[in-house]
Amino acid sequence: MQIEPILKKFGLSEKEIAVYLALIELGPSPVRTIAGLAKVNRGTTYDILKGLQKQGLASFYDTKTHQHFAAEPPEKLISALEDKQQELKEVRQQIQESLPELKILFERQGGKPAVKLYEGIKGIKSILEDVLESMEGCEHKVYRVFSSASVRQNVYLAMPDFSEKRIKKGIKVKTIALGEGGHLVGLDERKWMSAEHKDAKATYEIIYNGKVAHISINNNENPVGVVIQNREIYETQKMIFEFTWNHL
Repeated sequence: MQIEPILKKFGLSEKEIAVYLALIELGPSPVRTIAGLAKVNRGTTYDILKGLQKQGLASFYDTKTHQHFAAEPPEKLISALEDKQQELKEVRQQIQESLPELKILFERQGGKPAVKLYEGIKGIKSILEDVLESMEGCEHKVYRVFSSASVRQNVYLAMPDFSEKRIKKGIKVKTIALGEGGHLVGLDERKWMSAEHKDAKATYEIIYNGKVAHISINNNENPVGVVIQNREIYETQKMIFEFTWNHL
């Protein structure tokens, strides 16, 4: 097994890998010698060696005439990886604590709608994941759906376990079905439009947490989604949904 791909996954750049492997091969050596074997200029090599030292992968000592660097035992890679994992846990916690503030900043767009396009199964899965993630943090965990019979099954092919995850997170949904089909699965309510709408070719619309997602099928029979993030558009679609719901 080649060591370079492993060190790259560890997080080292190509130049860092070259310097580190040169250091292992040479043993304690001055910067000039290490740079020559690694084929990296001397200044960059010195900076890399100081970085490796901070990660616990190299050590430094003075002789009377030169500054020498030496590689630490390879086992240090494991402890360095553990240190990185701990740092990532701390960063994750800090990000989690900062999410409310970051969301406020993210949503301050001067009233201008933000529109994102998603294509294919992976794109629709991203939309469904966003529904779960954003609704999980809401005080009132209820979103609304206009469910088009011509699109419905294509939506949930992207995430077959969507309903299971939704229920587990305690998220409720109110659905107005445009056309026949669909059934209750838990924490949901459903109403159907009249028979005259059974052949309606409409988008599958999800109204959730300040956003409105429209999902349809393109000419190549692939799903396409457009998500509009705007509080006013969201409130308008929500009012239309509730008016329709109350009159069915």
